[in-house]
Amino acid sequence: MKKTIISAIGICVLTAILSAAQIDLPSGQGRDIDNILSQRRQAEVYNEIVAWRLDNILPRIMRREGIDLWLVICFEYAEDPVFMSLTTRPRMSARRLSILLFHDTPDGFKKFTASWHGPSACGPMYTALFTSAYRQKGADGQLLAVADYIKKADPKKIGINYAEHWDYFDDFSHGLGLSAFFKAKLEQALDPKYKARLVSAENVCAGWYETRSPAELSLYRHLAGIGHDLIREFFSNAVITPDVTTTADVEWWFRERVARLGLEAWFQPSIDIRRSPEDAAKFSKGDDVIRRGDLLHCDVGFRYLELATDMQHNAYVLRQGEADAPQGLKDLLRKGNRLQEILLGEMKEGRKGNEILVAALAKAKAEGIEGSIYAHPIGFYGHGSGVMLGMPEKQSFVPGTGERVLSPNMVHSIELSVSHAVPEWGNTRVSTGFEDEAIFTKDGARWANGYPTMLYLIK
Repeated sequence: MKKTIISAIGICVLTAILSAAQIDLPSGQGRDIDNILSQRRQAEVYNEIVAWRLDNILPRIMRREGIDLWLVICFEYAEDPVFMSLTTRPRMSARRLSILLFHDTPDGFKKFTASWHGPSACGPMYTALFTSAYRQKGADGQLLAVADYIKKADPKKIGINYAEHWDYFDDFSHGLGLSAFFKAKLEQALDPKYKARLVSAENVCAGWYETRSPAELSLYRHLAGIGHDLIREFFSNAVITPDVTTTADVEWWFRERVARLGLEAWFQPSIDIRRSPEDAAKFSKGDDVIRRGDLLHCDVGFRYLELATDMQHNAYVLRQGEADAPQGLKDLLRKGNRLQEILLGEMKEGRKGNEILVAALAKAKAEGIEGSIYAHPIGFYGHGSGVMLGMPEKQSFVPGTGERVLSPNMVHSIELSVSHAVPEWGNTRVSTGFEDEAIFTKDGARWANGYPTMLYLIK
C-alpha cells in the first residue's frame, strides 16, 4: 500500500482521545477530533482504499457468488446506491449515463467503464469500453459497447442490480439500483442468449458493502474516537446549561459542529429526555428544556472518509448538591453494558445473524436482563447491507438479512436497549438505548474505541 495512506492511518491510529472522569474509554495523546484530514487529503486516502478494495475484495465476492461479470448502470442524480462506493473522489455524482463493468477472467480481474465521460468520471483504475466509434452511434452507443464486449467475452453469469422477487421486506435496497428503464435498454442491446444469463447481483452488493479492508478496520478506531470526542463535548456544560438549553439546541449544535469539521451528518441527531414521574409532573407535556435530574440519551452519527458512525450514549444532569447519578440509573447503564458484552461474545465466525441474536438474548434473560437487540452493519452507509443481528420488532428471527453469515472483516453498530426499574424514581421502569462500533475479524469481535461504562455527568 502506498506510503501516503500508511502515514495518514498512522496519524489516525496513534492519536487517541483524552480520558474523562465520566466515561471509561482508552486514554492517549490528544483528541481524534483535532486530527481530521483536509478535504483534499480525505479524497487521496479514500481513493487508495477503494482501489485496494476493487482489486482484493470485489473479485473474491464475485467468485463466491458465482458471477463472472457484474454491471452497474445508472444516470446522473439517479445513482445506483452502490455506484459512488465504486468510484474515486472528488466526483460527487455520476456523469450522464454511467456504466461500470467488472469481469473476472482467467487473465485477471478487469475493470471497465462505458460511461459517457470515460474513466475521468469514474477513476483511473477503469479502462474505457466506450470509444469514439461508439460515440458516433448516438445515445445507444454506450450500451452497444457493453453488448459487444459481452458477446466477445462470453460470460456465464451476468450480475445486475435488479431482482424480480423481493421475499423479505427487511432486505436492504442497496442491491436494487438498476432502473426498469435501463434494464429494458440493456436487454434490447444484448443477444437473447446473454439476456438469459442475467442474474441478480444483490449478494455481490451486500458482500461489497459489508466487507472492510485492513485500512478501513484501522480507521474505524479513529472514527469512533471522533464520535466520542463530539459526544463528550455536547454532554457537558460547554454546550448544556440546565434549565436553559433545549434538546433541539444540542441537536443543531451537533449538525453545525460536524459541518465545521468537514464531516457529514448522515441523519438528524436526536437528544431524548428520560425524566422521573415527580419531575415530569412539574413541566408541560413535551417540555424539551434539559432539566436537573434528567437522564439524557443521544443518537448521533457522521460520515468521514466515506465511512459512517452511529452512536448512542447516556448522560445525567446533576441536581444541586449531587455528585453522582442515582444508583438505579447507574444500574440501568450497567445492564446495558452487560448486554453489549454478551452480544460481542456471541459474534462468532460462520454463525448466522439469527443464531447470534437468539443466543445473546437467552444469555441475557438468564442473567435477568430485559433488553432488545438490533445491531446492524455499518460502513459506506450507516444502515449497511449485510448481517443483521435482530430488529426492534423482530427479536427471535429476521428473515433475509438475519440469515446471512458473519464473516471476518466486518464492522457492526452494536445497537440495543435495556429496561430497568429505578427505585429513586418510584420503581418506574426506564428504558434507554446503547450503541457503539465494533470490529469483527478472525480473532473475534472487539470495540473500535471502547464504550462508556459510566454516565456522562453534566453539572
